[in-house]
Amino acid sequence: MRPTTSNEIRTAFLEFFNELNHEIVPSAVLPQHDNPTLLFTNAGMNQFVDVFLGKEKRPYTRATSSQKCMRVQGKHNDLENVGPSPRHHTFFEMLGNFSFGDYFKEGAIHFAYDFMTKVCGVSAEKLYFTVHTSDDEAYAIWKDKVGVPEDHILRMGDKTNFWMMGDIGPCGPTSELHYDWGPEACTCGEPDCSVVLDNDCGRWLEVWNLVFMQFDQAEDGTRTPLPRPGVDTGMGLERISSVVQGTPVNYDNDLFAAAMDRVQELLGDSDQQRAEKFVGYRVIADHGRAATFIIGDGVRPGAAGAGYVLRMIIRRAARFGRSIGFDRPFLAEVARLYIAQMGDTYPELRQRQDHILRTLTQEEERFGRTLDNALTHLQEIVQTLKDKGETVISGDAAFNLYATHGLPLEITNDVVKTWGITVDERGYQEARRQHAMASGSGAFKEYAQDTGIYGQLLASLVTSGLSEGVEYDPYRDYWIASEVVGLLKDGEPVTEVRAGDKVELVTAVTPFYVEAGGEVSDTGRIYHDTFTLRVDDMKKPVNGLILHVGQVEKGSVAIGDNVQLEVDNKRRGDIRRNHTATHILHRELRRHLGSHVIQQGSLVAPDRLRFDFSHTAAVDQETLSLIEADINRAILANYPVRVAYMGQKEAIAAGAMALFGEKYGDIVRTLQIGKEGEEPYSFELCGGLHVSETNDIGLFRFTSEGAVAAGIRRVEAVTGRGAQKLVAERLDVLDRLVYRLNTPVHELETRLEALQNDNRALQKQVEQLQQKLAAVQFESLMAQAQDVAGVRVVTAVAEGVDSEGLRLLADRFRDNHETAVGVIGTVYQGKPLIIAVVTKDLIARGLKAGDIVREVARVVGGGGGGRPDMAQAGGKDPSKLPEALALVPNLVKASLS
Repeated sequence: MRPTTSNEIRTAFLEFFNELNHEIVPSAVLPQHDNPTLLFTNAGMNQFVDVFLGKEKRPYTRATSSQKCMRVQGKHNDLENVGPSPRHHTFFEMLGNFSFGDYFKEGAIHFAYDFMTKVCGVSAEKLYFTVHTSDDEAYAIWKDKVGVPEDHILRMGDKTNFWMMGDIGPCGPTSELHYDWGPEACTCGEPDCSVVLDNDCGRWLEVWNLVFMQFDQAEDGTRTPLPRPGVDTGMGLERISSVVQGTPVNYDNDLFAAAMDRVQELLGDSDQQRAEKFVGYRVIADHGRAATFIIGDGVRPGAAGAGYVLRMIIRRAARFGRSIGFDRPFLAEVARLYIAQMGDTYPELRQRQDHILRTLTQEEERFGRTLDNALTHLQEIVQTLKDKGETVISGDAAFNLYATHGLPLEITNDVVKTWGITVDERGYQEARRQHAMASGSGAFKEYAQDTGIYGQLLASLVTSGLSEGVEYDPYRDYWIASEVVGLLKDGEPVTEVRAGDKVELVTAVTPFYVEAGGEVSDTGRIYHDTFTLRVDDMKKPVNGLILHVGQVEKGSVAIGDNVQLEVDNKRRGDIRRNHTATHILHRELRRHLGSHVIQQGSLVAPDRLRFDFSHTAAVDQETLSLIEADINRAILANYPVRVAYMGQKEAIAAGAMALFGEKYGDIVRTLQIGKEGEEPYSFELCGGLHVSETNDIGLFRFTSEGAVAAGIRRVEAVTGRGAQKLVAERLDVLDRLVYRLNTPVHELETRLEALQNDNRALQKQVEQLQQKLAAVQFESLMAQAQDVAGVRVVTAVAEGVDSEGLRLLADRFRDNHETAVGVIGTVYQGKPLIIAVVTKDLIARGLKAGDIVREVARVVGGGGGGRPDMAQAGGKDPSKLPEALALVPNLVKASLS
């Protein structure tokens, strides 16, 4: 039975090649964590690059996959075409088959032809095949082995039919399969309309590209045959679905039809209105699907990298949605359809549905609050340009639209091109770079990927016999004997190091764990009879190379020496406890707060654990206490903790949870917590170190909870020895309170409440007494008044009052006198305090309390200030307070003269 739906075509493709001994390899995640040149996976072969280059070996030589891809950067950027074009997309699925030194051109060509014609039932008369102008071999296979008429085989040049991984390295000719929609679909109008014109005519649809990796290109451009040539093919599921379903416009096939229908339903549009708004409909269908998959693979909207792209496509879809009639968030409704449609093939969509829908809606709401202001500001910029007769928005202005108003460059371009305006994109990128440098986010990024010396070291190890690189086994034991095979000092290779040297040391085998998945690296020592290296950190700069970073404490060691490697097992035990506790914590957070909770980051250290998770609200203390109690119940249940290696597909199908941002191979390490034969308490993919039973954790205790970003919460906790220490410290405090208050523990709260009430009552009595004391002292102080140029001046030292009592005296003086100046001091807790008051009528004559108090305060070694009618000051030397106050009459006289 021939496949008709997109799901059937995908399944048929994978099963076809699986029957031809191809391993079905799961799709890699979209974000590219290990490739600095790519934000997202953009081709099926990305996950096989190291295999093609001979850096990685797999247990198969034939593979097939349906790979999630994004093309939104560099030369593979289809963004501007999405909407107007009937066949361009940001996200797409690439069906591919691969040969690693197995079959070559003949096999690839026969397989492609058979799948198209025999499995999918595509008419051979509708297919045209291109080969490179120099590739007589491929031409002959199509003509003589397959039987394709010569007028359906076309020779083309390097632009279309030669593939290169880079300026140097593997490369080779390609052969493409094109589908003919018929003369009625021609959009170029050329009388000799043909694929060879390469003019994007709508008549011809490139469906499948077969890449024959045949040569190795050197720096001088010479090409030598590869010893084991390979095959990399790619066919867009969207395009083959259109061919099979007879829809020249991709958006009319079943991959997008349901989403387009839902948009129409939400808007209440007629079919005619839908046709008139086709660009907006297509952008929403494409971007909604792309955002669903990107979020499903762990990316959150952000200001840089993959997060920026996600934010941009959500906001671009929202902007187009606004333009066709939406006045509220709608992308979550589109995402629901894609999750239902594709969740069986990509189960992470179902697992993270709540998180996907929430993230989309929150980002739409956030953008909706700023969009109107952003567009208004953009219109003002454009109007200013038009008034000047200019047509280019500066890079600084465009970047300010994003940085201040949240309007991505891509949306700015969308809007202004309809007005005949362009953006200085080079200036925009420079403004963005300068912003990153100034904020520190990009200052050293350009150096982060420099692994040249490490690549050379790994190459030397491989040629010397370590064909697989360093053997890495942190799971078996905490010590092992091995041989020193590499040494680096000050970033340069050396053959020997001595006491005091800071080094990076490589052994043939290591039991030291390298930081990964949030778990910190092991520390410890490497030694022999006369040598000791203190290991402070671990590094894995390239696959296959493990570095022990530390300082030589005694003796010397040379390449070839035998050594003992010993991990600090006490420290590792603390790390094990904290790591297993994070799995239990994750489970209980999801149980108590909801299935939308997904791990967003973690730190597993010996002294504490930190866990970031998706959740929009603070977790109150009562809920935290319930979670903590359930975590400790799981610990006391003493569940077995079991590690098992499984196929990735098998593990996911069995219910294992994969974490955001992690890269997994075909074989994965799983961790199950729970009793054998029962449903697991917890089941996750994890490469870290763990206890063997939950009771080994001892005790779990939260230490903090807070926010780290929009929609992300963070908790910190301690376990084992750390928790025992925390509990002991707090019990010590409790014991001291019991002793000092002479009260049993169970009555402490009541006793403390009573003491607080007593304290408040006493404080009130103190305030009342200060008021009475101020009243008594006021009469005494007034008797010390003197006449200075017709102004009543009072200077005095008040006894037994604090700053509040001093203020009461000043208030009473101000309320009971006219044409008067009062400067009163006191000594409180060993420090002089001074307050000055000037009545309002004297302020008009130039007297200001602030000026007086500053001069007085200088004498006591202090300073101060305040309002013209009242000012305060402090000082350091109380013995000089009378001397300071003696200045006041002369200060008043000088100010009035």
